[in-house]
Amino acid sequence: MMSPPPLPMLITGIAGVPGYNAFHHFRNKYGDQVIGLRQASMWPLKGEGIIGCDIEDAAGIERLWDRYQFQSLINCAGTCRLKSCELDPTMAHRVNVVGTENIIRGAAKHHARTIHLSIDLVFSGCIDGGYTETDRPDPVTVYGAKMVEAEQVVNNHCPDTCILRISLPMGISFSGHAGAIDWIASRFKQNKPATLYFDEVRTPTYTDCMNRLYERILADPLPGTYHAGGSRKLSLFEIAQIVNVIGGYDPGLLQGCPRIEAGPIPPRAGNVTMNSSRLVETLGYHPFDPWPYHDHLVPNDRNWHLREQSFSGSHDQVQQLLYQNPNAPGNVPPSRNQLWKSGRFHS
Repeated sequence: MMSPPPLPMLITGIAGVPGYNAFHHFRNKYGDQVIGLRQASMWPLKGEGIIGCDIEDAAGIERLWDRYQFQSLINCAGTCRLKSCELDPTMAHRVNVVGTENIIRGAAKHHARTIHLSIDLVFSGCIDGGYTETDRPDPVTVYGAKMVEAEQVVNNHCPDTCILRISLPMGISFSGHAGAIDWIASRFKQNKPATLYFDEVRTPTYTDCMNRLYERILADPLPGTYHAGGSRKLSLFEIAQIVNVIGGYDPGLLQGCPRIEAGPIPPRAGNVTMNSSRLVETLGYHPFDPWPYHDHLVPNDRNWHLREQSFSGSHDQVQQLLYQNPNAPGNVPPSRNQLWKSGRFHS
């Protein structure tokens, strides 16, 4: 049986998909020993164990560490808005680099066992994917460049940290429009077109699988940088095809194009699929089931979504096939809209 992580635990960036799902996963297991941190402006995200404080606020972050004396950290904080980062590199640096340094200084001071999330977009995708940890980062976006700098900050302050380069975390978002699934679905729900790219290729993972990986690493430290991409390679267009079909949306709303037609801002990466064999070999098992789990849900051509319209698009169906790993399902946290409808959310 796996040992529990050192407690108390801090999970940052809980307004984002990986942080939001990790917070609920660990909060359900360890209760008030788990604290979630979100930016101050995200006031609708509130509840027991949730604290609002910007990671750029060095004094506020230091007070938080001193108050709770955290022994574990899952650092999911930062901004991944590609266009915002491209148009405002100073903001991107302040949040993704300086903010990371504030968080990691606290981890170093309190000797907290730490997982830091980075991203596959530290690479350009100019080669045919399959990136390993020995490949040199060559990002094409400001966001990717700042994530490379953040990795350096983590290694400088906490060399025993486990840095996980993730791809697209496939889970629910609090806002209902963050992350790959919810952003695409939010367009379709509003009867708006969504244009995705044929040649931006990623290795998505269920947040269920990611949460269990965090447990394993916090129980038995794994220092170093590891690629944590899923076993299935999918283009953004193929991911949108899957969301369109399972959600039961109008197939005519999905449009595709090569990334060169995306415009100059933000620039788009190409095939940034990651080879996660080092992580698999170190763990002794593969931590990620493919997303989506079932092979029959994987598109085989660009017209697949026009033919596969047999799904009802029910809430349960979407949760069970998109947000949850059918092979080992975890609990799906409620979205903001679900909290409103249930009466559990009050502005």
